[in-house]
Amino acid sequence: MPNQAAQTGKFLTAEWRGVVLLNYVVEPALLRRFVPAGTELDFWNGKTFVSLVGFRFLKTRVFGIPIPFHRDFEEVNLRLYVARREGGELRRGVAFIREIVPRRAVATIARTVYNENYVTLPMSHQINRIGATLQAEYAWRQQTGWSKIKLTTSGHPALPREGSEEQFIAEHYWGYAAQRDGGCLEYRVDHPSWKVWTALEAEFSGYVGELYGAEFAEILKSKSASAFLAEGSEVTVFRGRRI
Repeated sequence: MPNQAAQTGKFLTAEWRGVVLLNYVVEPALLRRFVPAGTELDFWNGKTFVSLVGFRFLKTRVFGIPIPFHRDFEEVNLRLYVARREGGELRRGVAFIREIVPRRAVATIARTVYNENYVTLPMSHQINRIGATLQAEYAWRQQTGWSKIKLTTSGHPALPREGSEEQFIAEHYWGYAAQRDGGCLEYRVDHPSWKVWTALEAEFSGYVGELYGAEFAEILKSKSASAFLAEGSEVTVFRGRRI
């Protein structure tokens, strides 16, 4: 868990549930232009990753206020992993290449408050349990048609092993957003450690060149280095501060 003393006021509270993560090893050179000022790429065992992530926002409140018809919705994002030092503390965080939601007001608020790179597209999800098997799918529609991420797992979830790739991916508790003037906004994301299922099967299908660019579209077509499903939890996103 992050340093509690570093918190500022709450911006958003919600539940994030059914978190699907497909993780790809990429060359650092491909990511450097997305690294916000004041941060650096975060490595795990000498590797840098991007993750294609889908999950459900539930019971969403902004500044404590529920917005009608905007409490429950899907999000899919493509993210990379960064870090910065604040005194003796290593703050491990994420930065986003692109985020998709189906609600225009949500995208507008995120762009206005954090300068996050949100787009609004039609979306859907399915989470099905058949016996011991659990399937989760998130889909979004562009002009080129539907794209989706899909994962199948089985058994019982468990907390990630200390030092594991799953722990590295799931436990980044800071967000960093590049600002229009070249600066950077830092914000806290607070949630407990999540139990995870390792995927039996995972895939991305569709074409996302218009969203992420041709290089990332090719990467996402390849087999992911790892994939897992996290239970999720209640989360709090705190107001940002410039660094």
